[in-house]
Amino acid sequence: MSEQENVIEIRNLSKVYRDFWGRKKVQAVKSLSLDVRKGEVFGLLGPNGSGKTTTIKMLLGLLFPTSGEISILGKKASDVAKNERIGYLPEESYLYRFLNADETLDFYGRLFNLSNEDRVRRADELIKMVGLNNARRRQLKEYSKGMTRRIGLAQALINDPELVLLDEPTSGLDPIGTREMKDLILNLKEQGKTVVLCSHQLADVQDVSDRIAVLFQGELKLMGDVDQLLELREETEIRTGNLSDAAIAEVEEVLKKHGMSSSDIKKPRVDLEELFLRTVRESGERPGRRFTAEEMAATQTKGDSEETTEDPAS
Repeated sequence: MSEQENVIEIRNLSKVYRDFWGRKKVQAVKSLSLDVRKGEVFGLLGPNGSGKTTTIKMLLGLLFPTSGEISILGKKASDVAKNERIGYLPEESYLYRFLNADETLDFYGRLFNLSNEDRVRRADELIKMVGLNNARRRQLKEYSKGMTRRIGLAQALINDPELVLLDEPTSGLDPIGTREMKDLILNLKEQGKTVVLCSHQLADVQDVSDRIAVLFQGELKLMGDVDQLLELREETEIRTGNLSDAAIAEVEEVLKKHGMSSSDIKKPRVDLEELFLRTVRESGERPGRRFTAEEMAATQTKGDSEETTEDPAS
């Protein structure tokens, strides 16, 4: 697989859940099309019920699509052999509570037919990597939720996968654990692995993702590079060191003449959380509409203008 190829290609994917009599109950995914590139961290965002988990399960072949096509690692999603090259951390890890960390990773290593030497080596590397070396002999029933997420990530990486699917990887982690988890995700990217990240923690997605897609009620509403989507294109931000009053006055004069001088000039950015909430709000007001980065930037500019002109007494 060359650098230019996509690891995941989804075309017109739909999933309809039906009741006992075959009647349409819920359409979880609607005509979804997107690509995930090799070596990137891709954030898949959306409120509850937006179709994120359903999409992940269809990628793994755990659910069959109603219509559409999926290509993952150059194979069809229904080809279970491709899962040997995938690591998956579900939102709730289903692990054997009476095993310790070493025994857990040894068990999953056997499922991938790793040799005894490879199982021991990988288990030791991964346990140290996720910060559980001091708790490796404790049974998993004694682990906190944060520790369970860590051993779940180690289990997802036991087969040294090319593609890693992470569903809420920072759930239950404290701020230090969250930072360490994000560092681990960036480390996976440095190793050349492709990561698809589903999370409700928008700041975490913003910190590690190259591109994001926002789903709402099963439809793709927004997709693009994080830096481009969060850039406020109608404004310019200037940053410099502490200025004296005289220097500030001089800068104001220069700005009046439409010139500027600064050590740091760039476009300001909104938070990913703000972009996400605005996309969901606009999607509810205009169903069936997909938004572009230019439209969202215009919405932000309009919103700022309305806030500025609002009567303080209201």
